[in-house]
Amino acid sequence: MYWDVVDVKPLEHLGLAVRFADGLIGEVRFAPEHLTGVFEPLKDPDYFRKVYIDHGVVEWPGQIDLAPDAMYNEIKANGVWVLA
Repeated sequence: MYWDVVDVKPLEHLGLAVRFADGLIGEVRFAPEHLTGVFEPLKDPDYFRKVYIDHGVVEWPGQIDLAPDAMYNEIKANGVWVLA
């Protein structure tokens, strides 16, 4: 799909640079207060840097992932997806 992520790189803590299959490029940023529940481990900078792509989806160990379609739509509209 066009919203499949093909490249992800951690930026400063709580930020990601992403590129999609259709060439769209943008950023994902987490607000610290969003890191609760399943996202709690992302508070650890070393863990956050373990980000990877599996079948077009941004993931971390332990089954933490981000919805690529929602990410794509927000980045296409605003250049950034802020999870707050």
